[in-house]
Amino acid sequence: MATLASLPTRNRSVAVNDPSRISDESAWAAVMARDRTLDGRFVTGVLTTGIYCRPSCAARHPKRENVRFFATPAEARATGLRPCLRCRPDEVTREATALERVYRLLAESEETPSLDRMAEAAGYSPHHFHRLFKRATGVTPAAYYRRLRGRRVEAALAENERITDAIYDAGYSGPARFYADTKGRLGMTPSAWRDGGRGETIRWATAETALGTMLVAATEGGICRLSFDEDEAELKRRFPNAAIEPGGAALSDLVERTVAAVNAPEKPHDLPLDVRGTAFQEAVWRELSRIPPGESLSYAALAARVGRPKAVRAAGTACGANQVAVLIPCHRARRGDGSPGGYAYGLQRKAKLLEKEGWQGGA
Repeated sequence: MATLASLPTRNRSVAVNDPSRISDESAWAAVMARDRTLDGRFVTGVLTTGIYCRPSCAARHPKRENVRFFATPAEARATGLRPCLRCRPDEVTREATALERVYRLLAESEETPSLDRMAEAAGYSPHHFHRLFKRATGVTPAAYYRRLRGRRVEAALAENERITDAIYDAGYSGPARFYADTKGRLGMTPSAWRDGGRGETIRWATAETALGTMLVAATEGGICRLSFDEDEAELKRRFPNAAIEPGGAALSDLVERTVAAVNAPEKPHDLPLDVRGTAFQEAVWRELSRIPPGESLSYAALAARVGRPKAVRAAGTACGANQVAVLIPCHRARRGDGSPGGYAYGLQRKAKLLEKEGWQGGA
């Protein structure tokens, strides 16, 4: 058996949900972010202490040169490492395996399985399973299933001419059930989403902010575009089949609240949003919204948090596809080397936003 000192620490990849793999760079980014979403998908071996941990372990971070990554606890044990008594990585592996069984059950089900059935598949009591599932995914099993079925609809929409056909292909018993499930989540109707806003009325206005002239546009469901240095022509290009109208007095309150949010990005807002993207883009946007003001994450860490650690470039692209600047804080994303990366409205604005939020640099 190799000694701990002889084990290489770089230029290896960790197998994650074979056949996909995660690079050491992405694994390290997840460790630095203490990313719970990757617990159970690899373990971190610390050669100087002789232990291995889950990515989210709360213990003090080791030096990078003393770290090696393993796909499973068994691989770590085979090199002489022992499990951390603080984060207990072997237990989370069991939980991850149990959750994988439930994910498969949900993917294969035409209706939401009962809590008892899911708990039985996981091998836990219903109460413990429900708590475990929500901790791992951030939502309840029922909400997770609704999102899963919503993704099926999105895929079916791309393949069917008729909306009704897409709804049935996605496993819904009828349109009424589909619209009840997706109310408040899809924003624009599926047909409008597919067809450049057809059938939607989008009202817009401009206002002065601390970052310059802002354009804000909204449907009945919420803000669908917040940008800088743009005009009505750009809005028509993005939504070519929608009715584009000046907002007037009907939009004044929303505009006023949006100006306040832009001028104080460090404060939480409750502005309604009506934005759409791919499942991956929406996952990245959710993670961006979870970054506290005054902090930032690398594109690699964002990719790791949404379960696609190799999709670093795609995470950056998802940030660039954000339709509502500031409200979904893509300015809190950066490159892995700490440099700011890009920003659709100029790096000066990005720096100003981060300064307002009190960002000091670093991880």
